[in-house]
Formats: sequence, C-alpha cells, structure tokens
Amino acid sequence: MVTNRFDVFLISLDPTRGSEIRKTHPCVIISPDEMNDHITTVIVAPMTTKGRPYPSRVPCTFQRKRGQVVLDQIRTVDKTRLVVSFVASFVVNLVGVLDSLTFGFSTPSCVLCTSE
Repeated sequence: MVTNRFDVFLISLDPTRGSEIRKTHPCVIISPDEMNDHITTVIVAPMTTKGRPYPSRVPCTFQRKRGQVVLDQIRTVDKTRLVVSFVASFVVNLVGVLDSLTFGFSTPSCVLCTSE
C-alpha cells in the first residue's frame, strides 16, 4: 500500500487501553516517506472534533469539520489497519504539526515538569 506523509486514512485504533482514542478515526500519517516506503508500519496522529486545545493539538479542517490533529496520541500502526484513504479536503498548518512534534520531542522533560 502506498502511503505518504500527511495523507489521511480512516484507521481502526482498537484495541486500546485507558484514555487512548478508541474506535475508527481519520488519522494523519506523520512518519517520513523514507520510512513509509520501506516498512509495513506507519506513525499516525488521530484527528478529532472533540477535546480541549493543548499545545500538542494542531487545529485543522477536514471534510468541512473543524477539529484537531492529536499529537499527544501518536502511535505506530500496521498498514493493514488503514481502512480508507481520504482524498477529501484537509486543511492543517503542516508547519504547526512539525513544529509541535519537534518541540515535544526536543524539550527536556524536566523543563516541562518543573513548577516555580
């Protein structure tokens, strides 16, 4: 299956545990194309129309609905979980997605958890 970074697929996210996003959701592929071309898994970020605004959630519009790309729920899934590819209109600040990922993974945890 051909997958590219920032493609949107309907993906079955079950089984889940705890507070993970459940059921089948549209998800954005965030893994680099170099990975997508050579392995049978992809890294995805679910999209939702519910939830609170967090720094790790990037606003988007998908199929005329406003929502968020939920970067605090990224996961690796096998390509067999990809149900349907969407060609529909997807509007998101891709730089915002990449900036949020970069910040989230490059900031030392002690800085995020320190209270003054």
